[in-house]
Amino acid sequence: MSGEAEAGAQKPEAANWRALARIAFALFGVSLAAALLARTLSQTSLADLRAALAEAAPMRIIAALGFAAASYFCLTLFDWLGARYAGHPLRWRKAAQASFVALSLGHNIGFAAVSSGALRYRFYARWGLEAQEVARLIAFCAATVGLGLCALAGVALLLAPRGLEALGFAPAVARGFGLGLLLVCALWIVACAFWRARISLRGWRLYLPTPRLALAQTVVGAINFACVAACLHQALRAFAPADYLHVAAAYAAANAATLVSHAPGGLGVIETVVSALVPGPRVLAALVLFRCAYFFAPLTLGLALLAWSEWRLRAR
Repeated sequence: MSGEAEAGAQKPEAANWRALARIAFALFGVSLAAALLARTLSQTSLADLRAALAEAAPMRIIAALGFAAASYFCLTLFDWLGARYAGHPLRWRKAAQASFVALSLGHNIGFAAVSSGALRYRFYARWGLEAQEVARLIAFCAATVGLGLCALAGVALLLAPRGLEALGFAPAVARGFGLGLLLVCALWIVACAFWRARISLRGWRLYLPTPRLALAQTVVGAINFACVAACLHQALRAFAPADYLHVAAAYAAANAATLVSHAPGGLGVIETVVSALVPGPRVLAALVLFRCAYFFAPLTLGLALLAWSEWRLRAR
């Protein structure tokens, strides 16, 4: 009995340490983002930035907004497919509402797996999904993000291997890296076709999706990131010529760095990496335009949709 009491006393202490570690890591991510952003913005003045934004080609701005909208549409399919994987299919309208609110806010808050996961649970719990099913849906969406990023980066590095030269990667190394990323996607689909065993992870029971779902999530994930890269490409093209595949490779590298740093919205991280890989006199203005199109505009709509859904819930 004494051993059980000691174990019970240790659990809250361990939980407190984990909470403190998460807070410390979040503060580190915010500090890193602030330092990187300050360093990047120090390369230009506010007056020059305003002047550059005033020169942006209107049609490129409209195209950037269009590709941002296309990306968020693809993200709604992440949740729609994820609900099917979780064994609780939903109408697309419901999956789209939960996905857009969760991700438009999560992309800006940072720690998207936690912040968007909490918002997803608030929506899906009211629609009958249990905690296990929501966890499976979130795991499916996280895997789709990884597969989509691998697919986009793999294709970009194979076709434009010089995109990472500024980071010290020779073209042959970049091609090999791209081929390896595409191989990861292929192995995932093969594994889903032949391995049907359940996976236990910290008390959660997971299993690989069917081959059809695995192929769908890989394709949708790749199209999503291709649209995000196209949004950034159009923002850059608003000021100067830019190669799409080069921009796609730069964005994939920036997104990978964002996932590691957990900086809110990749603030500072995306600006630093893209500025290094796609140099130009107006690159910072293009990045401000990209951030407004892909982060801030959806955030405004997501907050409005969240407020409306909460008002409807209370009204009932």
